[in-house]
Amino acid sequence: MKEQDSPLSLGTDDLSSLLKRYAMPAIIAMVSSSLYNMIDSIFIGHGVGPLAISGLALTMPLMNLAAAFGAMVGAGSAALTSIRLGQGNKPAAEMILGNVVLLNITMGIGFMFLGLYFLDDLLYLFGASENTIGYARDFMSVILMGNIVTHLYLGLNNQLRVSGYPRKSMYVMLVSVGVNVVLAALFIFVFGWGIKGSALATVIAQLVSLSIQIVHFTRPDSFLRFRRGIFRFKWDIIKNIIGIGMAPFFIQSCACVVVILINNALRNNGGDLYIGAYGIVNRVAFLFVMVVMGLNQGMQPIVGYNYGAEKYDRVIKVLGMTIGWAMAITTMGFIVSEVFPYAVVHLFVSEDGSGEATALIDAAAHGLKIIMMLYPVVGFQIVVGNFFQYIGKAKRAILLSLTRQMLFIIPLLIILPDFWGADGVWYAMPIADCAAVLLAAVLLFFQLRQFRRQIAAQRYERME
Repeated sequence: MKEQDSPLSLGTDDLSSLLKRYAMPAIIAMVSSSLYNMIDSIFIGHGVGPLAISGLALTMPLMNLAAAFGAMVGAGSAALTSIRLGQGNKPAAEMILGNVVLLNITMGIGFMFLGLYFLDDLLYLFGASENTIGYARDFMSVILMGNIVTHLYLGLNNQLRVSGYPRKSMYVMLVSVGVNVVLAALFIFVFGWGIKGSALATVIAQLVSLSIQIVHFTRPDSFLRFRRGIFRFKWDIIKNIIGIGMAPFFIQSCACVVVILINNALRNNGGDLYIGAYGIVNRVAFLFVMVVMGLNQGMQPIVGYNYGAEKYDRVIKVLGMTIGWAMAITTMGFIVSEVFPYAVVHLFVSEDGSGEATALIDAAAHGLKIIMMLYPVVGFQIVVGNFFQYIGKAKRAILLSLTRQMLFIIPLLIILPDFWGADGVWYAMPIADCAAVLLAAVLLFFQLRQFRRQIAAQRYERME
């Protein structure tokens, strides 16, 4: 390979260097993508209006649900590919690649048709009103028509990264982000296409990046590539992909349910603009989450390969490094949000003398300070949840995702607003985060104890 020596280096190179080499491209790509989402919201806020931000926020549940299917295939196949490469089974990894393409096409088509058919009903369920549904419908109809492109683009980018091309994976995402930002500015401010122009820019940008990926996987010198015979549904591969990918699927699906409850609770206790306020807060919080997810993506091939090769000491070490860096990132998010909440919110909406803009800014700044109050420990929870997924412990990964999203936060969202109004919605999130961190710590303790026993057994075998 031209980009780096070989995925085999995952089992031998210095772990700190490996994590930097794999994580930095992923972090740059993920942050760039998150920054695009922020810039997109800024363009819509300044170029369309405050209620358009609320309309954009209404699409989050459906976007999360689409991402759930994409994450199931993308994350599940990436973890499985890493393990197969660690076992030295390259033909099996290429069969996984072929099934990734088939699964993404199938799911992308199905989600597109169902989403378009039930779009208005879904948006009203998500908290839309007559003031906001037009914005949400314009945005989401375009996104759904390009859903196949989105699924293929994200799925192949995961395969690109774990097959030894982390920098190329980063470049592909940067191309998408760059094209997206340029086209969104052009479509919104020059052509006057409003929120629909933003969605169209997203689909076109992803199509450009997908073309680059297809060229890569058809080249003879690529480590994993498209070959005759790999584009056949293999039940054992699909079962393993879905089994491992169910954890991120549940995370995104539960996020869909949570956002629906949040939107409806905020609309009932604050109004349409509070939904927009949550949209802003979510964009800011997501920026730091995306940095942590970039770290996780860097950790994934290292953990998967060394776990497959039974090098458990290296698995433990790289996990510890990733947790430390992740908590430093989320602590930074905590500091920025608590010290400069109004400065952050003013990036999205400017004071124009209207009551709508002022109300949106005040609600978003207040919500940002509450939601981020326990953010330093969120980095730990995110890394641990993904770690169990990467080593194929799907049940534990699913447990962590379900308890945080379903067992903890949903009851809080139902109960607390009755006592505290909109503040009850904001406080539900950090309380749920704290409970999820405690559960993650307990599960990690037992997993690390198992690893140490396996390491001791390996040493004993070598001594005999």
